[in-house]
Amino acid sequence: MFTGIVAAVGRIVRIESLGTHAASDGLHLQIDAGELDLSDVKPGDSIAVQGACMTVVGLAGRRFEVDISRESLNLTTGLDAEGEVNLEKSLRMGDSIGGHLVSGHVDGVGEVARFAPVGESYELVIRAPRQLARYLAYKGSVTVNGVSLTVNRVDDDTDGCEIAINLIPHTLSVTTLKHLQAGSRVNLEIDTIARYVERMLGAGSNIAVTG
Repeated sequence: MFTGIVAAVGRIVRIESLGTHAASDGLHLQIDAGELDLSDVKPGDSIAVQGACMTVVGLAGRRFEVDISRESLNLTTGLDAEGEVNLEKSLRMGDSIGGHLVSGHVDGVGEVARFAPVGESYELVIRAPRQLARYLAYKGSVTVNGVSLTVNRVDDDTDGCEIAINLIPHTLSVTTLKHLQAGSRVNLEIDTIARYVERMLGAGSNIAVTG
């Protein structure tokens, strides 16, 4: 589990194919951890990279390595090219939860419709796919590229919905969100609580309750 509070901005510095068929094989990434403390990280530990939970398979100085399956690459964005990425180590017992509980399992990819200054802050408007629209609510939580954010507005339509998010300058300065622009694709993870609410309401009487 994670909290959606980005600990550091790292950089994917090397990409290698895990096989001989680039279109169908996964990738091996080497990531410069930036200011992320790796002193307590070992192979097998989890680190969220752009909001996607990855297993560390190797360590070398200030860098760590991960393997990503083709299935994961097909369901995410920003993990198949060199560049900056948001990083967060997995939550440990006793850690502060500054954002909200985040699983690191990307639910879908959204597209930035608008990103512009509004007063002293910035408004980020994201078009979310139809399958995620039901889980996004006013004042609810959403994870965008690994960053825990609050939804300020939801506009539904037949193809999904648009969500508006207010970003303060500090959030932009310590994450990769500052690089977004209209047309950018982003990793989205819905609030864990919303999953269980939908399950309980959708299953209804099909769930047997025993005491």
